[in-house]
Amino acid sequence: MRTKTDAKRQEILAAAAEIFEEVGYQRASMSAISARLGGSKATLYGYFKSKEALFATVMTEALEEKGGQMMALLDEEGDVDTTLRGFGERYVAFMTTPELLSSIRIAVGEGVNSALGAELYELGPRRAWVEVADYLSRLMDRGILILAPPLRASYHLKGLLEAGILEPILFGRDPVIDPAEAADAAVDVFLRAYRAGP
Repeated sequence: MRTKTDAKRQEILAAAAEIFEEVGYQRASMSAISARLGGSKATLYGYFKSKEALFATVMTEALEEKGGQMMALLDEEGDVDTTLRGFGERYVAFMTTPELLSSIRIAVGEGVNSALGAELYELGPRRAWVEVADYLSRLMDRGILILAPPLRASYHLKGLLEAGILEPILFGRDPVIDPAEAADAAVDVFLRAYRAGP
């Protein structure tokens, strides 16, 4: 058996991403992906056991590096206003990238047709916002934020950051709220609701 290489794996992921974006998950096939690679389906299956596994890997790996950089901004020792604004600015920029928007469209389109959507949600958005909830929980423990369910608070922040931006873009419209101002406005509202009193 040939040794699996990271370079080949990355080549497979790149070809698969192109195919999934061009024709969608349902119409994509392992045959089309192997043809794009100029290799065999056996090689493809040597790296990924199924189209579902390949799709999930394409979706999560494409976003993991940027998401990790964004989560690294959540410094609980830093000033909460500055930290949340920096995180919010990076999140707004991240959620409006063509790569993320394409991933969202594909994942949502496939999510209603199979268990794959639930898996992608767990590996992507839910995992990220659980990390935000952990950060907020530590701030609550220190008395900086009021005590509240941290996961709910993280989703409130997410909703405020996306409001008037993500939905219009997904429908091919311009954002209702200027993305350059969105993070400041979202963090202002979030902290008015969750900051602990003096």
